Amino acid sequence: MGFNARSSRFWNPQPKHSDMPLPRFAPAVPWKWVPLLLVLSASLRAADDWQLKPFVKVDAVNPILSPRPESEFVCPLQGKVNWEAAHVFNPAAIVRDGRVWLLYRAQDRAGVSRLGLAWSEDGLHFTRLPAPVLYPAEDLARAFEAGGGCEDPRVVEDGRGGYLLTYTGYDGKTARLMTATSRDLRTWQKHGPAFEGDMREEWTKSGSIVCRREGERLVAEKIDGAYWMYLRDSKFLLARSQDLRHWRVVPEATGAPRVVVKGRPGMFDSDLVEPGPPALIREDGILLLYNGVNARTNGDPRLPPGNFAAGQVLFDLRDPSRILRRSDNFFLTPDRPYEMTGQVGNVCFIEGLVPFRGRWYLYYGTADSKVAVARGPEVKAP
Repeated sequence: MGFNARSSRFWNPQPKHSDMPLPRFAPAVPWKWVPLLLVLSASLRAADDWQLKPFVKVDAVNPILSPRPESEFVCPLQGKVNWEAAHVFNPAAIVRDGRVWLLYRAQDRAGVSRLGLAWSEDGLHFTRLPAPVLYPAEDLARAFEAGGGCEDPRVVEDGRGGYLLTYTGYDGKTARLMTATSRDLRTWQKHGPAFEGDMREEWTKSGSIVCRREGERLVAEKIDGAYWMYLRDSKFLLARSQDLRHWRVVPEATGAPRVVVKGRPGMFDSDLVEPGPPALIREDGILLLYNGVNARTNGDPRLPPGNFAAGQVLFDLRDPSRILRRSDNFFLTPDRPYEMTGQVGNVCFIEGLVPFRGRWYLYYGTADSKVAVARGPEVKAP
């Protein structure tokens, strides 16, 4: 059995004796080496400075959303249901009118997913609407959602005073990336699958649209005349669009979809990679926070098999398919009871990231059962 990272917090401190001899396995460092060690330490920190971290879980309030069995909704397809009785998880986040808004996935006891809406004045304590705002209905998306529902949203501003939502429509067999638009986050117009042709029948999900931060707003922005999006689980594909609704996957010269990120043997993301929140345009590139899954064989020995952990990757602004940097270590992984036990154990699934009141706030699903928040570093000037 490999070393479990969770056990590392149980340590045995040394007695506080200033004259205590050094252990044999830790010889004293010659003074002449100290400057070199300081330079090496500074170099290691500098090599890591491109990442957005650290994020600290806010234990005083977590989990911030849990299932609520009493919530009732008259579903157009199923009649009266307790729409968030079983699980709530995987939230998108956006700041509007000085509040943080979460669009979160909620499951009823039959396993059908709908999207609820909650808001907060401080980013920590949330009030929910009593009914979902996006759900399977008798509409143009019925065939793609009736079997399993509406799942795992991401949201950005569209630059025209509205909001663009990407979410997964699941028919019980195939996950398809869908789009919807809104002016107020409460009323949504569905536009159906994001892809046409052969890609419409492919497994697609987790659409992370490239955007720019404008104060506390995250606004989709074109690069080289097009909007860009990272998508799919198990491996990242890259797509482009002129209108944020209709997307085309970037191909290789052979015509096959271009794979821009995949798992790495022996590391925390050895089994699966999946985009997290919307990607951020910065001076040094496009920053994407993502979810990784540890393989059952040839994975990271510090983590349990199947463990979800979050990493970061930086893409080239001139070529959004080209990786400039990628984190060797995860920055968020399950180590709280509600993250380790639930519908699916050992899951921290990041999906919502916002700048709010001078800091970054990261919202994530825990064990596919609840929602939690981690507070991050200060928001730097663009």
